[in-house]
Amino acid sequence: MRLQRTISPADGSVYVERPYADAASIDRTLARAVAAQREWRETLTVHRAGICSAFCDAFEARTAELAPEISWQMGRPIAYAPGEIRGTLERARHMIEIGPQALADLLQAPKQGFERFIRREPLGVVFTVAAWNYPYLISINSVLPALLAGNAVILKHSAQTPLCAERFAESFASAGLPEGLFQVLHVDHEATAKIIGDPRVDFVAFTGSVDGGHAVQRAAAERFIGVGLELGGNDPAYVRADVDLAHAVENLVDGAFFNSGQSCCGIGRIFVHDSLYGRFVEAIVELTSKYVLGNPLDPATTLGPCVRTAAAESVRAAIAKAQGGGARGLVDAKRFGMSKVDTPYLAPQILVDVNPRMAIMREETFGPVVCIAAVNDDADAIAQMNDSRFGLTASVWTRDADAALAIGTQVRTGTFFMNRCDYLDPALAWTGVKDSGRGATLSSVGYEHLTRPKSFHLRVQT
Repeated sequence: MRLQRTISPADGSVYVERPYADAASIDRTLARAVAAQREWRETLTVHRAGICSAFCDAFEARTAELAPEISWQMGRPIAYAPGEIRGTLERARHMIEIGPQALADLLQAPKQGFERFIRREPLGVVFTVAAWNYPYLISINSVLPALLAGNAVILKHSAQTPLCAERFAESFASAGLPEGLFQVLHVDHEATAKIIGDPRVDFVAFTGSVDGGHAVQRAAAERFIGVGLELGGNDPAYVRADVDLAHAVENLVDGAFFNSGQSCCGIGRIFVHDSLYGRFVEAIVELTSKYVLGNPLDPATTLGPCVRTAAAESVRAAIAKAQGGGARGLVDAKRFGMSKVDTPYLAPQILVDVNPRMAIMREETFGPVVCIAAVNDDADAIAQMNDSRFGLTASVWTRDADAALAIGTQVRTGTFFMNRCDYLDPALAWTGVKDSGRGATLSSVGYEHLTRPKSFHLRVQT
C-alpha cells in the first residue's frame, strides 16, 4: 500500500499518513458524485443554502481543534491559525448570503407573447485541487459556492494538509449534506491528471504554481470543460510621497512576511518614492526585527517555519543569487538565532540595491523576503509594477484617492488595493491576469464560473 505522508515543518515528524486512493476507489467516488448530483441539482437553492449554513456552524464549533492542526501541518504560528477559520467562515457566509440572488433566473424585458429568461444551471461534478498555504481559505472559494450552485464536489487537497479536506467532509456530514455530494480523495499527480481527464468531471478549480497550472491545462486539453487557475504572484506595492508612512510600513511588513511569505498575494516588490526611500527602509527594517521566529505551536511565535526544508533552501538560494548580483540584505539572520541551513526555519530578509533584471524581482520566491527599490514618480512606479509576468494583486499607499484610482487603471492586475494588501474581500472577484491565472472565485462573478447559462425562449399560445 502506497502511503501519503505529511512531514510537519514544526519538528520534522510524520504528522499524518493516508493511503493513496486506487483506481477502483477513484471510480466509485466519481460514480457516487454523479449519482448524488442528479438529485441535488433539483433541490431548491434555499434548501441548499440551509445545509451550507449548517456546515458553517459545525465548522466554527471546531475552531479550537482545527487551529493547531494547521500549525502542525504547514507551520503557521498558532497565534494566527484561528484567523484562517474566521476568514473561511466570512467567505462562506457571504457566498451563502448572495447565492440565491446570484443564482436566480435572469429575466429579460417583457415581449408580448413570449417568456424569456436565462437560468444558471449547475455544471455537474467540480474537482477542486487545493494548495497547502491557506488550506481552508483556498478550498472554500470553490467548494461551498459549487455545492450551493447545485454541483457535487470532489476535493483533492495538498499532501501537506490532508486533514483540512477531511475536516470539511466531517463538517458537511454534520450539516446533513447528502452522501456523495462532497468527497475527499488522497491521490498523487498522475491520478490527479487522470481524474481531470475523466468525462464525469465537469470543472476543475486549481490553486498552485504556474507549472502546476500548465499540468492541469495539459490534462484537460482533450476536453471542453472549464478550468479555473489561481497561480503565482510577485505582487508589487507603490509607496507615494504623500503616504501615511507608519500605516504603510506596518501593513507592508505584514503583507510581506505573514505566513512566512508563503502567500500567492504576498508583497514581493516595494517601490518607494525616492523622497522618502531612506526613511521607509529604516522603518521597515526596525519593524521586521521585532518578529519572533520559532516553533509554530509556541504562542509567542510570530514567524513560523517554511513548509519544508527544501522550500526554505530554495528561498536561501534566491537570496544568495540576488546578493551575488549586487543586492544587499539588511537583516542579520543571527538576530533571529538562525545562522544555519538545512532547516525549514528561515529568518526574514529585506533586499535593497536590487534591479528589475534580477530573478528575485521577476519570479515568485514564496518565502519571507521582500525587495525594495526607489522610483521617481507615478509613471516610473507603474512601469516597474507592470514589469512582471504575474498579475494577481498590486497596491498603492497614498492619501490621494483620485491618484490611486488613476494608477490602478494602468496597473495590469486582478485586484488593486489602496492602503491595504494581502486580503480577499469575498464581495469582490478573486482573479488574476497573465501568469497569475484565469477565471474567478468569490462574489457573484464566482458563481458564473460554477454554472452554465441556459436560455429559455417560450412562445405563449392562447
